[in-house]
Amino acid sequence: MQREELYWKNCTEWLTKCFTCGYCGNLIASGKGYYAYVGEQTEEYLFICPYCLRPTYFDSSDNQTPGPIYGNNVDNVPDNVGTLYDEARKCISCNAYTASMLCSRKLLMNIAVSKGAKEGQSFVNYINFLSEKNYIPPDGKDWVNHIRKKGNDATHEISIMNREDATELISFIEMLLKFIFEFPTIIKRKSSNSTFKNQS
Repeated sequence: MQREELYWKNCTEWLTKCFTCGYCGNLIASGKGYYAYVGEQTEEYLFICPYCLRPTYFDSSDNQTPGPIYGNNVDNVPDNVGTLYDEARKCISCNAYTASMLCSRKLLMNIAVSKGAKEGQSFVNYINFLSEKNYIPPDGKDWVNHIRKKGNDATHEISIMNREDATELISFIEMLLKFIFEFPTIIKRKSSNSTFKNQS
């Protein structure tokens, strides 16, 4: 939904730039914003999103800040799970990869509790719970071990996580959220609508 309450003063119009807004996630084409010169050459840009009206910065190497939010939205998840998932994705957009890993680790724990695991357990217990209750596909066991190791490294070691570490975990969690929450809700809705039509 477009916002109409913000007005950027002295905004300039120039060539349109296409990019994915790091705030609202829309693929946009913006030609409004601000620019800065180095000598006589334009080097720095600030584009205004036409949907959410927030600014996105591009440096002389065309690096975007904030970057696009990694991953996709997932429907029908519990509020606390959805909040943590979005937080972990946004961390990646601002290159906070270790923070994203720690948030994703907490997210896996919240997913397990939302499906019946007891609070106050260890991370390993939560991962085992998801596996034993068949929330993790059979061929996903290697991923579980990989996540367990990376999660422990991010939490207990001084090593710094990188983008590959963080995006791998988000991709796996996105699949889990769709498998556990989104797809079952879609099927239930379709079954309910089918039953209603048959009764009519």
